[in-house]
Amino acid sequence: MLSKKLEKALNNQIKIEAESSQVYLSMASWAEIKGLEGIAGFMYGHSDEERMHMLKLVKYVNERGGHAQISQLKAPKIDFVSFQKMFEELYEHEIFVSKSINDLVHVTLEEKDYATHNFLQWYVAEQIEEEALARTILDKINLIGNDKGGLYLFDRDVQQINVESAASNTMGE
Repeated sequence: MLSKKLEKALNNQIKIEAESSQVYLSMASWAEIKGLEGIAGFMYGHSDEERMHMLKLVKYVNERGGHAQISQLKAPKIDFVSFQKMFEELYEHEIFVSKSINDLVHVTLEEKDYATHNFLQWYVAEQIEEEALARTILDKINLIGNDKGGLYLFDRDVQQINVESAASNTMGE
């Protein structure tokens, strides 16, 4: 049985994961109208992934005797100065999500809920991967600078990253 404090914290994380899905979806739509098909595909895929993270939490809360709350979401930003700035914002968002997961893990220790602590270790590992991926992409973007040919190649390559991460996620779960 979940404590009320932990149930509230988990419901907050459900909202954060849902909003993350919306952030990625908004970025996908922006990239798509800019003709950046690879980036759009990458973002659409990650939007789906964030939604699955949310659903996993919803099911967990309900299975542990709590009530997962589906709440109103904050609207994501819909326009970006450049694809570089968009990925910088994405990286900052992933850091925010990591902090939120870490805070949630701290609550499990305060509440001595070791089952939920164990459950959340998957999210801790996932956030390490998400941050590393965003940092790697930012490094590639910084190498490109304002080179249009580089952007074309990056757009194509980021689509490949999406395919590879989808394949590894399928194999890993």
